[in-house]
Amino acid sequence: MKLPHIELADVSRYRGELMGIAMILIVLFHVPLGRGDAFFGLHRLGNVGVDMFLFLSGMGLWFAWMKGRPKEPIPLPSPREGELNTPSVVNVTANVNQSPPPSGARWGGFYLRRFARIMPAWLIMASLFYVPDYLGPQKYSQSLIDLIGDVTINWDFWLHDELTFWYIPATMMLYLVAPFYMELIRRWPMYRWLPVLMVMWCVAVQWVIPIHQAVGHLEIFWSRVPIFFIGVNMGELIRRKDRLDGSALWLLLLMFVAAFSASLYLEQVRHGKFPLFAERMIYIPLTVCGILLICQLLRRVPARLLRAMAFVGTISLETYLIHVHFVMKPIAQYHLGYWPTCLLTIAISLPLAWLLHKLTQPIINLILKK
Repeated sequence: MKLPHIELADVSRYRGELMGIAMILIVLFHVPLGRGDAFFGLHRLGNVGVDMFLFLSGMGLWFAWMKGRPKEPIPLPSPREGELNTPSVVNVTANVNQSPPPSGARWGGFYLRRFARIMPAWLIMASLFYVPDYLGPQKYSQSLIDLIGDVTINWDFWLHDELTFWYIPATMMLYLVAPFYMELIRRWPMYRWLPVLMVMWCVAVQWVIPIHQAVGHLEIFWSRVPIFFIGVNMGELIRRKDRLDGSALWLLLLMFVAAFSASLYLEQVRHGKFPLFAERMIYIPLTVCGILLICQLLRRVPARLLRAMAFVGTISLETYLIHVHFVMKPIAQYHLGYWPTCLLTIAISLPLAWLLHKLTQPIINLILKK
């Protein structure tokens, strides 16, 4: 029996559902669990939800950047007499990317849309977290300048590796540099290989002592940069609706099982005895293969369940901002156990996240002048 093609466009089709799944995995990861528990390794693997988010975000940025541009190569002119009718890679590249570079307005609009989605919810929740701390114990913000830096750009993450809301400043930094990368690979596609250099940088950050001393405290950021830009790279394949032959399913399964088994062993047996960046390099094939395999499953999931997962994906930013410090930690004080704490955290966080989403939507519309 011949297996059906694997449609890469499914990653875009189910992007909301995939983000919902990623958010649930992150909640499962954040709820504390004892080191000796048999579920500890799987619980720690919920961390891969962050990589899923970044991969999907990179893909989404490519869609936004290339909006209105042709998906297929434009036919080359007929060769002159005496020339071979086989275009070189250079000629094809120049022809595909012959559209003019984006104007300043295009760049400005791109940044405005990205940050308009993040900043209103971030400023509200950061104020609710950091202002009471500044007025009270000053565990996080020791001065007014420090408070302003924490609330606006969460600068203590960059300065001291303060991980309270680390995903927000990390995402904002990636959004800042992404247009330069996307324009680079749009003009010169050979630079799509840059994520390999990013992996090499992660190795250098860990083991080259001067680099480690300077920026090693940002390992959690550096080790997630490659998967984000791999998502950007795959964006064009997904946008063009490319397909993989059905036989590729076995390769995806093989790579997924190998990456999953290695990560599970590291977390269950070797937790705390290896540099975390090494496992996050394993997360790269785990994330890409996992997303493609999940898409195959989502094709067979009832529509109601898909809508529920997409709903969680829609409010994933707000859920991230709310669930740990405003919901999970207060619940954890009652020592109800892992699964009751997980379920209560999800049950309480989602309505609050939906309210925050509704509260910030008029602000976003005002910023974007909708």
